[in-house]
Amino acid sequence: MVVTGASGNVGSALLRELGSRGHDIVAVARRVPEATETEQGSIEWHAADVADDRLDAVLEGCDAFVHLAWMFQPTHDPDTTWEANAVGTRRVLQSAARSRVPVVVVASSVGTYSPAVDDHPVDEGWPTDGPSPAAYCREKAYVERLLDAFEAQRPDVRVVRMRPAFVFQRSAGSEQRRIFGAPALRPWMLERRILPVVPIPRGLRLQAVHAGDLARAYAEAVERPVHGAFNIAAADVLGQDELGRILDARTFEVPARLTRAVVEGAWRARLVGAPGDLFDALLRLPVMSTARARAELGWEPQHSAADALSAMVVGAREGAGSGLPPLQPDSRFP
Repeated sequence: MVVTGASGNVGSALLRELGSRGHDIVAVARRVPEATETEQGSIEWHAADVADDRLDAVLEGCDAFVHLAWMFQPTHDPDTTWEANAVGTRRVLQSAARSRVPVVVVASSVGTYSPAVDDHPVDEGWPTDGPSPAAYCREKAYVERLLDAFEAQRPDVRVVRMRPAFVFQRSAGSEQRRIFGAPALRPWMLERRILPVVPIPRGLRLQAVHAGDLARAYAEAVERPVHGAFNIAAADVLGQDELGRILDARTFEVPARLTRAVVEGAWRARLVGAPGDLFDALLRLPVMSTARARAELGWEPQHSAADALSAMVVGAREGAGSGLPPLQPDSRFP
């Protein structure tokens, strides 16, 4: 089995899950660690950049291909993320077709869905045109169109699209602090004594899933004869009260328009990692139904959304990480 983006947040969890099931894995990443062994299966690391490198030789003869590789930053350079995410996905699908890979599982996202009408949970048939013009959403929607074309051209290939909510785990705390937070943000700045009160934008509610739970869904999608899209999220939806408990802070509601202006200004000043149009997407995301994943994958989350986000917050405060290059904690700062 081949996994791209294997050293990231989701990839690291998937390697653990597949290894525990005895799979032998070729793990593809731009930056690779030393070769390691899983509990039962083996991992062979292969350095490649999906934006530039052909994967035909890597994919030749594999029984399944899981494409997780994705570049969120730099948000100030959308040409770079487009090349890695949109063009890179097209390139790996072409490689999979040439190599006659029988099973292709691709990471999509809740961020591909069109804006919500209300809070009624939507199934996998909801339109996938993106909730805002943010580069991330535009690229995820484009990947959906690539998969439409790929399925039409290769009906012999079993194609699965995974659409998870926000994915968290403790070992990704440092990475996610770097991706979304300010460049100068340090773990100690997230402690309650520094942030006793936190503003919450009006209307914010979000779903999340623990990386370990998502990894089990991916593994089931590889092993079971399923196809199509699957929403993956824990059962609880997080709002102002839940976020306050997770952050161990008092919260107060602020107008979404004001928050959007602050986020956009801070992004333009390069003080935060996410632009205003991504904040727009956050407020417009639909609540996803996970009934199909439960029925066809036999999937049940072992962690709540609150558990998953809490694990990441603790990891960010403690400077947690792992030996995989993207997840390594900052060693230069306390």
